[in-house]
Amino acid sequence: MLRAFSTAATGMAAQQMMVDVTANNLANINTNGFKRSQIDFQDLLYVKMTQSGNEVASGITAPGGIEIGSGVRAASTAKVFSAGELTNTGRNLDIAISGDGFLQVSMPDGTTKYTRDGALRTDATGKLVTTTGYAISPAITVPTDSIAVDVEKDGSVNVTSSSGTQSVVGTIQLARFPNPSGLSSDGGNLLSETEASGTATTGTAGANGFGDIQSGFLEKSNVQMVTELVNLITAQRAYEVNSRAIKAGDDMLQKSIEIAR
Repeated sequence: MLRAFSTAATGMAAQQMMVDVTANNLANINTNGFKRSQIDFQDLLYVKMTQSGNEVASGITAPGGIEIGSGVRAASTAKVFSAGELTNTGRNLDIAISGDGFLQVSMPDGTTKYTRDGALRTDATGKLVTTTGYAISPAITVPTDSIAVDVEKDGSVNVTSSSGTQSVVGTIQLARFPNPSGLSSDGGNLLSETEASGTATTGTAGANGFGDIQSGFLEKSNVQMVTELVNLITAQRAYEVNSRAIKAGDDMLQKSIEIAR
């Protein structure tokens, strides 16, 4: 009877984690470039009271056995990198990646992180930076006398000076990974490379499998509210059922105690 208590408790803990993941997805429904997470579960060890295939008589084996599970645990959370909706902002430095790839971001400690958030700005020196102020990599500086900035599909940044001269001041390069779901989420719309993600491969937008860059657009979150609400209801009902299993075990244990008296 006590095994039922601990087994149902693992189910309640797992569904609580499911609610936590779903809540984070819903909280970021309007976050630029956010990718929803999904949680994967695994069953725990089994108590094998009777092994399958045991010989029950001469030349006769049992077709099945008796195995009692110990519950469930969360195995992993993985980001789903399906495309989010592209929203027209009309701002030239807002860019969206239509397809595979990440923007590279230079951190103050010299490391590189990655993002799908294409809301770019220029700092006081004209350098292209994220909304947090981190410079993109490779660094691109827009001259302070520029009157117009355009980003092409291949990532080239074209500027028009006050004299009307047009020039290319740099190219935004993209990065991609063998397993993007293995990237580590660091907050601030930033992801970092891990052993699970594999090593980044960099290249030009629109070439060799990299996505195109769409200027004047932002990629919104790929969170679907209906899907998350269904997951939330499912987790809530599963939590309730597991709590009822504990209640049923408690009632049976109470009856056993009453009989013993």
